[in-house]
Amino acid sequence: MLKMKPIILVAGATGNLGQRICRELIKINAEVRAIVRVGSKKETVDALEQMGVDIYEVDWSVQEELIGSCRGLSCVVSALTGLHDVIVEAQLKLLNAAVSAGVPRFIPSDFSSDFTQIPLGENRNFDLRKEFQYHLDSSNIKATSIFNGAFSDILRYNTPLFNVKDKTVTYYEDKADWEIDFTTMDNTAEYTAAAAIDDDAPRFLRIASFRVTPNQLVALSVLHKGGGFQLINRGSMQSFSEYNKHQRASNPDGENELYPRWQQAQYLYSMFLVHHTELDNNRYNGISWSPIEQNI
Repeated sequence: MLKMKPIILVAGATGNLGQRICRELIKINAEVRAIVRVGSKKETVDALEQMGVDIYEVDWSVQEELIGSCRGLSCVVSALTGLHDVIVEAQLKLLNAAVSAGVPRFIPSDFSSDFTQIPLGENRNFDLRKEFQYHLDSSNIKATSIFNGAFSDILRYNTPLFNVKDKTVTYYEDKADWEIDFTTMDNTAEYTAAAAIDDDAPRFLRIASFRVTPNQLVALSVLHKGGGFQLINRGSMQSFSEYNKHQRASNPDGENELYPRWQQAQYLYSMFLVHHTELDNNRYNGISWSPIEQNI
Protein backbone atom coordinates (compact mmCIF):
# COMPACT_ATOMS: atom_id res chain seq x y z
CA MET A 1 0.00 0.00 0.00
CA LEU A 2 1.40 3.35 -1.05
CA LYS A 3 1.97 5.86 1.74
CA MET A 4 0.13 9.12 1.21
CA LYS A 5 2.13 12.30 0.84
CA PRO A 6 2.12 14.38 4.02
CA ILE A 7 0.08 17.55 3.59
CA ILE A 8 1.51 20.49 5.50
CA LEU A 9 -0.10 23.88 5.93
CA VAL A 10 2.25 26.84 6.42
CA ALA A 11 0.91 30.05 7.96
CA GLY A 12 3.14 33.05 7.44
CA ALA A 13 4.39 31.58 4.17
CA THR A 14 4.94 35.01 2.63
CA GLY A 15 7.50 35.88 5.33
CA ASN A 16 11.23 35.30 5.26
CA LEU A 17 11.22 32.09 7.29
CA GLY A 18 7.88 30.88 6.00
CA GLN A 19 8.99 30.94 2.36
CA ARG A 20 12.08 28.93 3.29
CA ILE A 21 9.98 26.33 5.15
CA CYS A 22 7.75 25.91 2.08
CA ARG A 23 10.83 25.44 -0.11
CA GLU A 24 12.26 22.77 2.19
CA LEU A 25 8.95 20.92 2.45
CA ILE A 26 8.71 20.79 -1.35
CA LYS A 27 12.25 19.38 -1.45
CA ILE A 28 11.25 16.44 0.76
CA ASN A 29 8.19 15.70 -1.38
CA ALA A 30 5.52 17.02 0.95
CA GLU A 31 2.34 18.58 -0.36
CA VAL A 32 2.33 22.18 0.85
CA ARG A 33 -0.53 24.58 1.40
CA ALA A 34 -0.06 28.22 2.31
CA ILE A 35 -2.77 30.38 3.80
CA VAL A 36 -2.39 33.99 2.75
CA ARG A 37 -4.45 37.00 3.63
CA VAL A 38 -6.67 38.60 1.03
CA GLY A 39 -4.59 41.26 -0.71
CA SER A 40 -1.19 39.69 -0.01
CA LYS A 41 1.68 40.86 -2.21
CA LYS A 42 1.14 39.29 -5.62
CA GLU A 43 4.84 38.78 -6.40
CA THR A 44 5.36 36.77 -3.21
CA VAL A 45 2.24 34.67 -3.74
CA ASP A 46 3.23 34.00 -7.35
CA ALA A 47 6.70 32.88 -6.19
CA LEU A 48 5.10 30.39 -3.78
CA GLU A 49 2.85 29.03 -6.52
CA GLN A 50 5.81 28.64 -8.88
CA MET A 51 7.53 26.70 -6.12
CA GLY A 52 4.64 24.25 -6.12
CA VAL A 53 2.69 25.54 -3.11
CA ASP A 54 -1.12 25.43 -3.12
CA ILE A 55 -2.40 28.88 -2.15
CA TYR A 56 -5.43 29.24 0.10
CA GLU A 57 -6.52 32.87 0.31
CA VAL A 58 -8.52 33.26 3.51
CA ASP A 59 -10.24 35.92 5.56
CA TRP A 60 -8.91 35.35 9.07
CA SER A 61 -12.13 36.74 10.53
CA VAL A 62 -14.09 33.86 8.98
CA GLN A 63 -13.34 30.72 10.99
CA GLU A 64 -15.00 28.41 8.46
CA GLU A 65 -12.46 29.51 5.83
CA LEU A 66 -9.60 28.65 8.19
CA ILE A 67 -11.18 25.28 9.01
CA GLY A 68 -11.58 24.54 5.31
CA SER A 69 -7.90 25.23 4.66
CA CYS A 70 -6.99 22.77 7.44
CA ARG A 71 -8.98 19.77 6.25
CA GLY A 72 -6.93 16.69 5.38
CA LEU A 73 -3.68 18.00 6.83
CA SER A 74 -0.86 16.10 8.50
CA CYS A 75 0.48 19.16 10.32
CA VAL A 76 0.11 22.92 10.63
CA VAL A 77 3.33 24.97 10.74
CA SER A 78 3.06 28.56 11.91
CA ALA A 79 5.77 31.04 10.92
CA LEU A 80 3.66 34.05 11.82
CA THR A 81 5.36 37.12 13.26
CA GLY A 82 3.80 40.00 15.12
CA LEU A 83 2.44 41.15 18.44
CA HIS A 84 -0.51 39.94 20.53
CA ASP A 85 -2.98 40.19 17.65
CA VAL A 86 -0.86 37.74 15.65
CA ILE A 87 1.11 35.52 18.04
CA VAL A 88 -1.82 34.96 20.39
CA GLU A 89 -5.06 35.92 18.65
CA ALA A 90 -4.37 34.84 15.05
CA GLN A 91 -2.49 31.69 16.09
CA LEU A 92 -5.37 30.79 18.41
CA LYS A 93 -7.81 31.09 15.51
CA LEU A 94 -5.52 28.83 13.49
CA LEU A 95 -5.19 26.37 16.36
CA ASN A 96 -8.95 26.17 16.83
CA ALA A 97 -9.40 25.65 13.11
CA ALA A 98 -6.82 22.85 13.11
CA VAL A 99 -8.52 21.13 16.05
CA SER A 100 -11.94 21.47 14.42
CA ALA A 101 -10.57 19.98 11.19
CA GLY A 102 -8.96 17.06 13.04
CA VAL A 103 -5.35 17.98 12.25
CA PRO A 104 -3.08 15.77 14.41
CA ARG A 105 -0.06 18.08 14.81
CA PHE A 106 0.83 21.76 15.22
CA ILE A 107 4.20 23.55 15.13
CA PRO A 108 3.82 27.07 16.60
CA SER A 109 5.88 30.12 15.74
CA ASP A 110 8.25 29.62 18.68
CA PHE A 111 11.50 30.02 16.74
CA SER A 112 13.63 31.62 19.44
CA SER A 113 15.65 30.97 22.57
CA ASP A 114 14.11 28.42 24.94
CA PHE A 115 11.63 30.78 26.57
CA THR A 116 10.35 28.01 28.86
CA GLN A 117 13.42 28.82 30.98
CA ILE A 118 12.89 32.61 30.92
CA PRO A 119 10.72 34.30 33.61
CA LEU A 120 7.75 36.41 32.59
CA GLY A 121 8.57 40.07 32.13
CA GLU A 122 12.09 39.60 30.78
CA ASN A 123 11.16 39.44 27.09
CA ARG A 124 7.86 40.85 25.81
CA ASN A 125 7.86 38.84 22.58
CA PHE A 126 8.60 35.61 24.45
CA ASP A 127 5.80 36.37 26.92
CA LEU A 128 3.38 36.40 23.98
CA ARG A 129 4.59 32.95 22.98
CA LYS A 130 4.17 31.74 26.55
CA GLU A 131 0.57 32.96 26.48
CA PHE A 132 -0.12 31.07 23.27
CA GLN A 133 1.69 28.01 24.62
CA TYR A 134 -0.89 27.82 27.41
CA HIS A 135 -3.69 27.55 24.84
CA LEU A 136 -1.73 25.08 22.73
CA ASP A 137 -0.97 22.77 25.63
CA SER A 138 -4.61 22.94 26.76
CA SER A 139 -5.78 21.62 23.39
CA ASN A 140 -5.90 18.00 22.24
CA ILE A 141 -3.45 18.48 19.37
CA LYS A 142 0.14 17.21 19.44
CA ALA A 143 2.58 20.12 19.45
CA THR A 144 6.28 20.53 18.68
CA SER A 145 8.16 23.76 19.39
CA ILE A 146 11.52 24.35 17.73
CA PHE A 147 14.00 26.47 19.67
CA ASN A 148 16.84 27.70 17.46
CA GLY A 149 18.45 30.26 19.78
CA ALA A 150 19.05 33.48 17.85
CA PHE A 151 18.98 33.80 14.09
CA SER A 152 22.59 34.02 12.93
CA ASP A 153 22.06 37.06 10.69
CA ILE A 154 22.06 39.35 13.73
CA LEU A 155 25.83 38.92 13.83
CA ARG A 156 25.93 41.19 10.78
CA TYR A 157 23.75 43.94 12.27
CA ASN A 158 26.34 45.68 14.51
CA THR A 159 24.45 44.73 17.66
CA PRO A 160 26.19 45.29 21.02
CA LEU A 161 27.10 41.59 21.09
CA PHE A 162 29.29 41.81 17.99
CA ASN A 163 29.71 45.37 16.77
CA VAL A 164 31.90 45.50 13.67
CA LYS A 165 31.60 49.27 13.40
CA ASP A 166 32.84 49.92 16.95
CA LYS A 167 35.03 46.78 17.06
CA THR A 168 33.57 45.60 20.36
CA VAL A 169 32.18 42.37 21.79
CA THR A 170 29.82 42.62 24.78
CA TYR A 171 29.31 40.20 27.64
CA TYR A 172 27.78 40.27 31.13
CA GLU A 173 28.95 39.18 34.58
CA ASP A 174 31.38 36.27 34.23
CA LYS A 175 29.92 35.09 30.92
CA ALA A 176 32.87 35.70 28.58
CA ASP A 177 32.86 31.92 27.96
CA TRP A 178 29.08 31.59 27.82
CA GLU A 179 27.95 29.68 24.73
CA ILE A 180 25.28 31.45 22.69
CA ASP A 181 23.14 29.41 20.28
CA PHE A 182 22.76 30.64 16.70
CA THR A 183 20.93 29.07 13.77
CA THR A 184 20.61 30.26 10.18
CA MET A 185 17.14 30.72 8.72
CA ASP A 186 17.94 28.08 6.10
CA ASN A 187 18.94 25.50 8.72
CA THR A 188 15.87 26.39 10.80
CA ALA A 189 13.61 25.94 7.79
CA GLU A 190 15.22 22.65 6.79
CA TYR A 191 14.90 21.27 10.31
CA THR A 192 11.30 22.49 10.65
CA ALA A 193 10.34 20.77 7.42
CA ALA A 194 11.81 17.50 8.70
CA ALA A 195 9.95 17.89 12.01
CA ALA A 196 6.68 18.65 10.21
CA ILE A 197 6.62 15.20 8.61
CA ASP A 198 7.89 13.44 11.75
CA ASP A 199 4.81 12.11 13.52
CA ASP A 200 6.95 11.14 16.51
CA ALA A 201 8.55 14.55 17.03
CA PRO A 202 8.65 15.46 20.75
CA ARG A 203 7.15 18.54 22.40
CA PHE A 204 10.42 20.49 22.24
CA LEU A 205 13.38 20.36 19.86
CA ARG A 206 16.50 22.46 20.40
CA ILE A 207 18.96 23.20 17.61
CA ALA A 208 21.89 25.43 16.70
CA SER A 209 23.93 25.81 13.54
CA PHE A 210 26.79 26.79 15.82
CA ARG A 211 27.52 27.97 19.36
CA VAL A 212 29.97 30.74 20.13
CA THR A 213 31.24 32.58 23.22
CA PRO A 214 32.19 36.27 23.51
CA ASN A 215 35.85 35.23 23.87
CA GLN A 216 35.59 33.19 20.67
CA LEU A 217 34.01 36.15 18.86
CA VAL A 218 37.05 38.24 19.75
CA ALA A 219 39.35 35.54 18.34
CA LEU A 220 37.21 35.27 15.20
CA SER A 221 37.39 39.03 14.71
CA VAL A 222 41.16 38.71 14.29
CA LEU A 223 40.76 36.07 11.60
CA HIS A 224 37.78 37.48 9.72
CA LYS A 225 37.40 41.20 10.48
CA GLY A 226 40.93 42.48 10.14
CA GLY A 227 41.69 43.14 13.76
CA GLY A 228 41.02 42.24 17.35
CA PHE A 229 37.85 43.56 18.92
CA GLN A 230 37.68 44.90 22.46
CA LEU A 231 35.89 42.62 24.93
CA ILE A 232 33.64 44.72 27.18
CA ASN A 233 31.95 43.61 30.40
CA ARG A 234 28.66 45.52 30.62
CA GLY A 235 27.93 44.58 34.23
CA SER A 236 25.52 42.28 36.03
CA MET A 237 22.56 40.46 34.55
CA GLN A 238 20.37 41.86 37.31
CA SER A 239 21.31 45.43 36.37
CA PHE A 240 20.70 44.62 32.69
CA SER A 241 17.23 43.24 33.52
CA GLU A 242 16.37 46.31 35.60
CA TYR A 243 17.61 48.61 32.82
CA ASN A 244 15.43 46.85 30.25
CA LYS A 245 12.35 47.12 32.46
CA HIS A 246 13.00 50.81 33.02
CA GLN A 247 13.45 51.46 29.30
CA ARG A 248 10.23 49.61 28.50
CA ALA A 249 8.26 51.57 31.11
CA SER A 250 9.69 54.82 29.73
CA ASN A 251 8.62 54.03 26.16
CA PRO A 252 4.99 52.84 26.17
CA ASP A 253 4.72 53.52 22.41
CA GLY A 254 7.12 50.62 21.93
CA GLU A 255 4.35 48.22 22.97
CA ASN A 256 2.93 48.75 19.48
CA GLU A 257 6.26 48.02 17.77
CA LEU A 258 7.66 44.57 17.06
CA TYR A 259 11.28 45.53 17.71
CA PRO A 260 11.56 48.70 19.82
CA ARG A 261 15.02 49.35 21.23
CA TRP A 262 14.10 47.88 24.61
CA GLN A 263 12.86 44.70 22.92
CA GLN A 264 16.18 44.37 21.11
CA ALA A 265 17.94 44.69 24.48
CA GLN A 266 15.63 42.04 25.92
CA TYR A 267 16.76 39.65 23.19
CA LEU A 268 20.40 40.27 24.11
CA TYR A 269 19.57 39.66 27.77
CA SER A 270 17.88 36.37 26.83
CA MET A 271 20.99 35.22 24.94
CA PHE A 272 23.00 35.46 28.14
CA LEU A 273 20.25 34.09 30.38
CA VAL A 274 19.59 30.71 28.73
CA HIS A 275 21.24 28.39 26.26
CA HIS A 276 20.73 24.81 25.17
CA THR A 277 22.32 22.19 27.39
CA GLU A 278 21.73 19.56 24.69
CA LEU A 279 21.06 19.82 20.97
CA ASP A 280 18.71 17.76 18.82
CA ASN A 281 20.67 18.46 15.63
CA ASN A 282 21.21 14.77 14.92
CA ARG A 283 17.53 13.81 14.94
CA TYR A 284 17.28 14.28 11.17
CA ASN A 285 19.90 13.21 8.63
CA GLY A 286 21.21 15.26 5.75
CA ILE A 287 21.23 18.74 7.30
CA SER A 288 24.50 20.60 6.70
CA TRP A 289 24.84 22.94 9.65
CA SER A 290 26.26 26.31 8.67
CA PRO A 291 29.51 27.19 10.54
CA ILE A 292 30.07 30.55 12.19
CA GLU A 293 32.76 31.44 9.65
CA GLN A 294 30.02 31.75 7.01
CA ASN A 295 27.90 34.01 9.24
CA ILE A 296 30.14 36.89 10.34
